[in-house]
Amino acid sequence: MSELYNNIEPNVIDDEMLQKAIEEQRPEHIGKLAKRTGINFKDVTELELSFRNILQIDNLWQFENLTKLQLNNNIIEKIEALESLVHLVWLDLSFNNIEVIEGLDTLVKLQDLTLFNNRISKIEHMDTLQELQIFSIGKNNLTTLKDVIYLRRFKKLRTLNLRGNPLCDDEEYMLFVVAHLPDLVYLDYKRVSDTTREVAVLKYQDLIEPLEREEAQALAQLEEELAKQKELEYHKAAFVEYLNGSFLFDSMYAEDTEAAKLVYLPGVDDLQQAYRKEFVSVCEDLFNYGLKEHEKREAEVSDFYESLREALTANQQEGRKLILDFENRNKRRLYEIRNASSYDIAESKRAESKEDILQLSDALMTLEMLTADQLEELIGDFKGNIAVIASTFIENVKGMITQCRDLENRHHEELLEISITTLEKSVKNELDEDLPADVQMLLVDKNTIVNAVNTSHGIHLLKIDKRESDILSNTYRWQTSVTEKAIQNEINRNRERVGEIIQYIDNLQEELDNLRDLGDDGVGLTQAGQLP
Repeated sequence: MSELYNNIEPNVIDDEMLQKAIEEQRPEHIGKLAKRTGINFKDVTELELSFRNILQIDNLWQFENLTKLQLNNNIIEKIEALESLVHLVWLDLSFNNIEVIEGLDTLVKLQDLTLFNNRISKIEHMDTLQELQIFSIGKNNLTTLKDVIYLRRFKKLRTLNLRGNPLCDDEEYMLFVVAHLPDLVYLDYKRVSDTTREVAVLKYQDLIEPLEREEAQALAQLEEELAKQKELEYHKAAFVEYLNGSFLFDSMYAEDTEAAKLVYLPGVDDLQQAYRKEFVSVCEDLFNYGLKEHEKREAEVSDFYESLREALTANQQEGRKLILDFENRNKRRLYEIRNASSYDIAESKRAESKEDILQLSDALMTLEMLTADQLEELIGDFKGNIAVIASTFIENVKGMITQCRDLENRHHEELLEISITTLEKSVKNELDEDLPADVQMLLVDKNTIVNAVNTSHGIHLLKIDKRESDILSNTYRWQTSVTEKAIQNEINRNRERVGEIIQYIDNLQEELDNLRDLGDDGVGLTQAGQLP
């Protein structure tokens, strides 16, 4: 902690401090209202906690919609507890005692970051801040110009302040920074001139070109990795990830210590390679089938929601027409009530309006009931179609997995035959080649070699069973999820729509009742009435 604050009692960020800060930064009348009614921290988008002797960042998790945060001029020693502020765009941590840049990984929307006047000696741990446009880290302990190279990853960075760091004393400082950050517009509060930029580029050309090549290679590698990850996610959505190759086959042998020994028996390596070829071929057939079925599933879901939108659009249009016709009538009738020449006439018009409101309510509710019935039928058909798609997929998957089992069973029988034949030759000393010691241990008797072959076979079948189980489980989960979502969405929609109708009708009735109260208070209807 700096000497300046040695005699100052550190504060913690508690609810009292937060409430006070919010009240102070709002207009006076809003602040008073907030003080009486309470403040929902989720509604706060800007928060100033400057000059409050804060030692530790804490208790900000409730401000999930915060976009601007000021924590400058405190005694903060560590950047922490900001991970929930994912919408933050502007962050000021200047004039504190921070030594390390950290704790910013989730702030991916951050555009303006101020760390001016701290104790930072290295620019690091900012990789996720790809939206960064303004960065102030002046008056810290940065000593090497190479720190600037780290900032090349921020393609949107236009304003940088490094003034007051030891590295600024280097006579090459200005040109080095401008050369390595070619898109920089402002450096240390001054606009970078075209002349400075040209001189910088020329001076450091030999350093920048290899750097650019390295960055291009790194970017290409990153894009390739992202493409692979995106492709894998698509395969997972189709429930056939890692089936477009030998992954399942290789996994069967990865933990099979017995197979690693048995492969040394005469003829087993050729047998295993032939088995591998056929097994992988079935896996690839399953993979391609899975991708096609995924497209079919996606198309079915898309068609369903398109039909849903069409039905709801027709409902909304008819509902709007009912309401528009009513409001045109109601507007005239309310005007007639307000300007009625007698109480009896006003009452008669009011009764007509009340009856019209009731008829509108019945019409809207009837329309909603018909819509709900129509959507229920659509959802029923959708549920049936999904069940057929899922069951067809499952049956075909089972068939292909059965092919894998059949191949494994056949391989097991052939391997067992080779193993017993090898045992017999071993007993008679007729083997043409020497075998490793651990393989010879399998040939001590028939039970030993048979147990080894059976153990290997069991491991392979378990792997095949597990892969089948995963595919079927994922399919069942998808079927349940997609149908339950459609049903629940309709329940929510219907409930919300009925609530809207009731609220609208209540508002109409309240408006009509207010006219009665106006008349009962003795105010002349004609004098009180005006066209809305």
